[in-house]
Amino acid sequence: MNLKNQHNIYFIGIGGIGMSALARYFAMNGKNVAGFDRVQTKITDDLVKIGVTIHYQESLESISDEFKNSENTLVVYTPAIPKNNIELLFFKENGFSVMKRAEVLGEITKNTICLAVAGTHGKTTTSTILGHILKESGVNATSFLGGISENYNSNLILGGDEISVVESDEFDRSFLKLSPNIACVTSMDADHLDIYGEASALENSFKEFASLVSDTLIVYKGLPLEGLTYAINEKADYYADNIKISNGLYVFDVKTPTEIITNVQFHLPGKHNVLNAVAALAIANNFGVPLYSIAKALTSFKGVQRRFSYRIKTANLVLIDDYAHHPTEINAVINSVREMYPNDKILGVFQPHLFSRTQDFADDFAKSLSQFDELILLPIYPARELPIEGVTSKWLLSKIDGNINKKIVSKEDLAQNIKLSKARIKIMIGAGDIGKMVNEVVKELKDEN
Repeated sequence: MNLKNQHNIYFIGIGGIGMSALARYFAMNGKNVAGFDRVQTKITDDLVKIGVTIHYQESLESISDEFKNSENTLVVYTPAIPKNNIELLFFKENGFSVMKRAEVLGEITKNTICLAVAGTHGKTTTSTILGHILKESGVNATSFLGGISENYNSNLILGGDEISVVESDEFDRSFLKLSPNIACVTSMDADHLDIYGEASALENSFKEFASLVSDTLIVYKGLPLEGLTYAINEKADYYADNIKISNGLYVFDVKTPTEIITNVQFHLPGKHNVLNAVAALAIANNFGVPLYSIAKALTSFKGVQRRFSYRIKTANLVLIDDYAHHPTEINAVINSVREMYPNDKILGVFQPHLFSRTQDFADDFAKSLSQFDELILLPIYPARELPIEGVTSKWLLSKIDGNINKKIVSKEDLAQNIKLSKARIKIMIGAGDIGKMVNEVVKELKDEN
């Protein structure tokens, strides 16, 4: 499909993080863009500010007539949209060009030099670091991100149409629609088993993705893929060592196959983020960006919203907001907090995401969450799923070590219960709507302080 011939682009599920990046891209390239989403958010508000028309009730009447011409309208949808969505059914039944988000992203990047970042964890931060490195180094790339960059307050870094950076999503096998020139795989932990069924199927999907890479594959050392390796504190093709914390930031050296750069400075907390920085460095360096330019860009990288985001940071109280929704990610957050605040009590507030994920990894979740000193669980966020009998937050809570102070709290009572905790460090984690509750919690806690 020649996207240049499509004047109208209509998005079903326009508020999603990946969908909104595409909508922003088309709008900023002169297309007529509109869409539907169930929920009005800051992301949708920001799209409206640049001329995108959005409605929030599933309704054919709300779609303007100019988007009901099948000859010049492309319809983009996310797999998270139910198959019986009346707008999606209308477009499919009336001869429109209807494509999944991943297919459109594949079309946009097909004729570019595509730098792709895949992995069950770390891909959002790594791809955002990479986009920032290229921008700061004068490389005119367009970066499609799975999170809001703090440096650019956007999930799109708009550049030219010759080079692209893409966060490559394994959900629904979306990343198999891409044509990457240089790619990185950060991790292959079991996840999305509601889609894949077995962990082996997920692994095979990553192997298939690796086979699509035309030039160079870079992989976290130890993964069952052939390519250049990266690591921290152990030898690899690219690795960081001499890692230390100085004045609240990480300082480390990086060795590449041909060079060494010393005293690289990086502000994000957690050694897993140092690992993400090394991955981004390896991709950029393979693309041809010199190490000194990469190191300079790493120093100015501010992070990604909802990835260890400090919402309150005072002498008496620290509130951190994080997207972690898998046991491995929760472990990384807890390890980072313990490293930064070794002597403080920590309250964890977790909203489980998906009934299937909670069921598949219940024991691992229990082990991860038992590392907090205090724990508040919210009800499971269903997203695209119907309930599974017996799979509840109460069931998960029963599996968690009984030595910690733990309870289940409703959304309505959350802010008050967080306020009651005496822990100086409070962390809110999850991929559901807990991210929208943070502002209320911040207000409640600031009123106290």
